[in-house]
Amino acid sequence: MFKYKGKRIRASDKSLIYHTALAGFSFIFLLVLTPFHLSSLITMDWQTVTMDNLIQQLHRPYFWGSVITALFVCLTFGFLYYRYRIDSIKQLQHRQKLARMVLQNGWYEVEQVQDDGFFKDLPSSKTKEKISHFPKMYYYLENGLIHINVEITMGKYQDQLLQLEKKLETGLFCELVDKEVKESYIEYTLLYDTIASRITIDEVIAKDGRLKLMDNVYWAYDSLPHMLIAGGTGGGKTYFILTLIEALLHTDCKLYILDPKNADLADLETAMNNVYYRKDDMMACIEQFYEDMLARSEEMKRHPNYKTGENYAYLGLPAHFLIFDEYVAFMDMLGKESVKVIDKLKQIVMLGRQSGFFLVLACQRPDAKYLGDGIRDQFNFRVALGRMSELGYGMMFGSDVQKQFFLKPVKGRGYVDTGTSVISEFYTPLVPKKYDFLKQIGKLTTKTLADPVADEVQATGSVKR
Repeated sequence: MFKYKGKRIRASDKSLIYHTALAGFSFIFLLVLTPFHLSSLITMDWQTVTMDNLIQQLHRPYFWGSVITALFVCLTFGFLYYRYRIDSIKQLQHRQKLARMVLQNGWYEVEQVQDDGFFKDLPSSKTKEKISHFPKMYYYLENGLIHINVEITMGKYQDQLLQLEKKLETGLFCELVDKEVKESYIEYTLLYDTIASRITIDEVIAKDGRLKLMDNVYWAYDSLPHMLIAGGTGGGKTYFILTLIEALLHTDCKLYILDPKNADLADLETAMNNVYYRKDDMMACIEQFYEDMLARSEEMKRHPNYKTGENYAYLGLPAHFLIFDEYVAFMDMLGKESVKVIDKLKQIVMLGRQSGFFLVLACQRPDAKYLGDGIRDQFNFRVALGRMSELGYGMMFGSDVQKQFFLKPVKGRGYVDTGTSVISEFYTPLVPKKYDFLKQIGKLTTKTLADPVADEVQATGSVKR
């Protein structure tokens, strides 16, 4: 009840920027002007002051000079404030837009009150409207996230106030990242200045079962396993996958790379192990990945530190990732044999979380033909990069999603669902020009092979290579 919800949005905030600017400039203007005329103000007899005295002040030689100086200071302050405190101005603008949203949609209650008119002593039959109830709405910006809290009163405008996603995203030009119903109010969380939250490849860190992808976006693979990536040519999909591979190689995890088109990911064969692009090799890898998952599950139960409800990380076991590029193209290549592969992948996505076996599937469009039977729903982290059709977004995030998708000519831009069923704008980590993934991944692989720490733990708890 006492949690800080932000600054209250009021009906008077419909002209918040104008009122704030007027108050600020008036204060600065008077503050600069006062020293020029302080002696005159002190010596003036305010009880006998006349209009002639005031007009006489206007004819003093330094009067207009002081006015021009005060105006110049106001303009300078305004420019500097706009230049260095633009975020504060944006917050005022957001609060003004929220007030106007409520007023223009009529989400408030009014009552008729008697209007006294100009002559208050004379009776008047005129009435005017007065706002009797304005919904409690609060706003604050913290750590790059906008929090808007709206009170739930079960009134006649409750349905509208519970469905503000589209209006907030388009009106504030921000991306919704979370929507949570709490006791007596609902909280909308939006990402402010999304592109400013983009990080570089060296900031992509996997730690404690989470992989950082933006300042406020993480893939929590321990709790929300499996990633689905979709995107056409030129959308930044390949660079994003390579970024994931490099970041995961900084941990003790084990990676398996499948590239049925023998393209960019297949080139990693020269830098690391377990890279496959031939049909038979890829099918054998999927089979082995599945068998290793089942064996890990059995080993965990025999481990001396095993505890019901805990996962592989609790026992200090490494995670395994199967990174599968051009998944749909491979399924088309297999024909009838695809049924067997789909069955194995279905078992992996259903059972892999606790044992630490995760899938990363990438394709141009997540065709339901090869991601049916509930498999697609098990991919908790979904990324759509580059240009996609409405049908493609529907396949990726669901046809019933209420989201406006916009195209921006920025490579590596797209949309993401981090497992919260809230779709927000996403930017892949920045990769410098001429960045050599093969060289960097080769260094990491060499370092891992030289590390004496074991990557396999037997059921007895002993360590071996």
